[in-house]
Amino acid sequence: MSAVVSPIRKPLITGNKTYHQITEDLISPTEKTPTKEWVIGFVLSVAVLTYGVFCILWTIWVGIGSWNLNRTINWSWDITNFVWWIGIGHAGTLISAILLLFRQKWRTGVNRAAEAMTIFAVMCAALFPLIHMGRIWLAMFILPYPNTRGPLWPNFNSPLLWDVFAISTYLTVSLLFWYTGLVPDFATVRDRAKGLRRKIYNTLSFGWTGSAKHWQRWESLSLVLAGLSTPLVLSVHTIVSFDFATSVIPGWHTTIFPPYFVAGAIFSGFAMVLTLMIITRKLLHLEDYITVEHIESMNKVILLTGTIVGVAYLTELFIAWYSGYVYEQFAFFNRALGPYWWSYFGMMFCNVISPQFFWKKSWRRNITLTFFLSIVVNIGMWFERFVIIATTLARDYLPSSWSLYSPSWVEIGIYIGTFGLFFTCYLIFVRVAPVVAVAEIKSILKSGGDQYVGENATQHHSHHGHDSHHSGHHTDHH
Repeated sequence: MSAVVSPIRKPLITGNKTYHQITEDLISPTEKTPTKEWVIGFVLSVAVLTYGVFCILWTIWVGIGSWNLNRTINWSWDITNFVWWIGIGHAGTLISAILLLFRQKWRTGVNRAAEAMTIFAVMCAALFPLIHMGRIWLAMFILPYPNTRGPLWPNFNSPLLWDVFAISTYLTVSLLFWYTGLVPDFATVRDRAKGLRRKIYNTLSFGWTGSAKHWQRWESLSLVLAGLSTPLVLSVHTIVSFDFATSVIPGWHTTIFPPYFVAGAIFSGFAMVLTLMIITRKLLHLEDYITVEHIESMNKVILLTGTIVGVAYLTELFIAWYSGYVYEQFAFFNRALGPYWWSYFGMMFCNVISPQFFWKKSWRRNITLTFFLSIVVNIGMWFERFVIIATTLARDYLPSSWSLYSPSWVEIGIYIGTFGLFFTCYLIFVRVAPVVAVAEIKSILKSGGDQYVGENATQHHSHHGHDSHHSGHHTDHH
């Protein structure tokens, strides 16, 4: 790779790092003893997870009657949380796959954590359809296994079967993609480790040697998996939206759902990545690798997808008004002015108004504001799922069956428990693997900012025309 780059391209890695420093900075968190903050976070996460497991076991023991469901609202927090978690999982694959195919170099700082987040979010989401069945031991009926019972066929009519296909495919491809990226880094950890640790990491790295052949195959595999997972980003959430769109209930029976759900998923996913990355960046001192540039780029994506989501909301209102269909009009009137009006206005504020702050460059680069707004966006996306499910079901065609819903302590406990599962997995991942992809960071070290002469330049010696000595170095950058 040539080192001749634009003198105005800002560096993706700050602090004039050498290759050795990068290895030290990114691998050392896996070797040192855990910090006090990590231990406190892990203990809290496990405590919350334990409470969540207790609530799940309570549900299985007592039955779905422990939830506040009724004849009208038979989908509630469980499906709301399911769709929300699946949405959060979308950003990982998007950052990894689509930005890899478009050769966006800024993805390297955040892709590893985003991929890990995808896997853990999908694990949290997969719990809900299973618990929602009530009798979890009958989960086999939604799996397309070979039939050995003659004419007795399992019921394949459930829309939850589509979710099973969508989730399992998505999880498999995401896992492969994530693990493929980890192999060279596991080999780096292996080479620095001793004893049992070395043996474990040797197994995990599949005998990686770092030869040219290995790198070639690794890059080919990454591109193939990126090509596979790109359609998945679009298809998985489209399938999840079909759970609603195939019904005849006003407010659900609409063709805008698939694109609207996909935009919303990318929107909430990027917000969650920002929340995690800002915390990780601070605690592990990765400011040189996850720079303000990364945060600004992600805020631009949030601004774009937030605006798309806003347009989708307004389109829905317009369609309801233009249709002249009284039930559809009532559904949206009820959303805005009915008993759940607070969730509708919460959704509108969090998802449509809050991202608009990012039009201003100084606010896009403000880390405190970004952290706050990323949490606001995720709250807004949860409200959106709640509005779609609870408000629509609460007011049906028959006024005699109208009802209201508020969650029981078991439902709240299960939802909180999924956060415990998510953060427990994430904290273990931070300890076991480098949270930023070492090999990929090294590959972009010389591709930008080497001759940077902008206002925040740290190297002033390079732009005087004496940079011919750079061009031959580090072509084999791994």
